[in-house]
Amino acid sequence: MSLVVDSLCKNYGNQIAVNDVSFQLKPGEIVGFLGPNGAGKSTTLKMLAGFFPADKGTIRLNNIEVQQNATAVKKMIGYLPETNALYQELYVKEYLQFLASVHLIENGTKRINEVIEQTGLGAMQHKKITALSKGYKQRLGIAAAIMHQPQLILLDEPTAGLDPNQLIEIRQLIQSLSANTMILFSTHILQEVTAICDRVLVLHQGKLVADEPISQLLEKHQGSLEEIFKMLTH
Repeated sequence: MSLVVDSLCKNYGNQIAVNDVSFQLKPGEIVGFLGPNGAGKSTTLKMLAGFFPADKGTIRLNNIEVQQNATAVKKMIGYLPETNALYQELYVKEYLQFLASVHLIENGTKRINEVIEQTGLGAMQHKKITALSKGYKQRLGIAAAIMHQPQLILLDEPTAGLDPNQLIEIRQLIQSLSANTMILFSTHILQEVTAICDRVLVLHQGKLVADEPISQLLEKHQGSLEEIFKMLTH
């Protein structure tokens, strides 16, 4: 199981959004995906998720190229976008039942109960989604992303707007998911990266300017992650 991204490029007219980006992910990794606003993080995640094609380069998940078999690759990916789109008038369990049917999951009831327990949604399963707090909506978004047991999980700003207690809960949830999957975790909260991730990718103006374990990055530049991030993206 692996993700291999090679020379990925994406332009919007004359604007270069992603410029020759290459990296790899392996099972068990939680990799932080950092960069200032407009760096190309969300665009990269959307290409990985198959929402739109790259202009150049290749994406291979388990040796299957997304350009050649997008459907097969999408089945192996769970994606929580920055804007967590949920059907607000559905009940939590009703929404998960809908997702299980979409993914054609055998023994859907068993899988739904597993996901509810894993994401801590038990007390909320009979509530309408519109009544949930931001933290529980993020939990539900993650539940939606993992329902079909994906091999790659893409999380775009999953902790944005959460209070300190919710941050800790979502952090623990993300860590619990990593055993048998690869997780690419985009965030602006550098403390979350140091708490969750062993390795970081740093994107600046569409280019990958760092791909290293956090320990090596700190040792090389002799500063805090905040100082290093500012230096790399200034």
